[in-house]
Amino acid sequence: MALFDKVVLSTAYMPPVEYFALIKEAERAFIEGCEYYQKQSYRTRTKIYATDGTGSLQIPILKGVSHKQPIRDIKIDYSKPWLIQHKRAIVSAYNSSPFFEYYQDDIFSVLDKKEEFLFDLNLKLIETFMDLIGLPNNIVITEEFVKDYESGDYRNIIHPKKDNKILAELKKEKTYYQVFSHKFGFIKNLSILDLLCAEGPDSFSYL
Repeated sequence: MALFDKVVLSTAYMPPVEYFALIKEAERAFIEGCEYYQKQSYRTRTKIYATDGTGSLQIPILKGVSHKQPIRDIKIDYSKPWLIQHKRAIVSAYNSSPFFEYYQDDIFSVLDKKEEFLFDLNLKLIETFMDLIGLPNNIVITEEFVKDYESGDYRNIIHPKKDNKILAELKKEKTYYQVFSHKFGFIKNLSILDLLCAEGPDSFSYL
């Protein structure tokens, strides 16, 4: 039985584990499609376990974007070589993980389609990860902006610069095998990619 009737999330690029833990525990997962773009958030970035510790991958967007531009109008800047850089970084980080080879093609095929809009790329990646993990697709895109929800609003709680207690509150703050943990120890709440490459089919049970 789901813990929540609904959760409300921002769009995000290969979101962290907590994002999918909330999706799993909700009847419906609303992704905010009517907000204004926010810089320095998971909307354009993700965190992976790189060879030298936590690595951040960021999608560049076309210049001229202001805080008053709707999130669904944000276009990706493909004039910069970010796509090949991200793919190389992901291969370097996870090539020796137990399950990377099983999921690489599915994930890279989404990236290689070169979606024009950030929101569309993020959504297709989220849905791909849900399918690979075995989560039912309970995603709903919001049709109007609501400033404050009475409950279940995680749009600004899940943030790369905020240390929240979501996984602990959900009793999902557990360790799992990470390729470079012998160097830097276990790093929690990285991109869902980290969990999937390490746990494969058991990712569902972990969540």
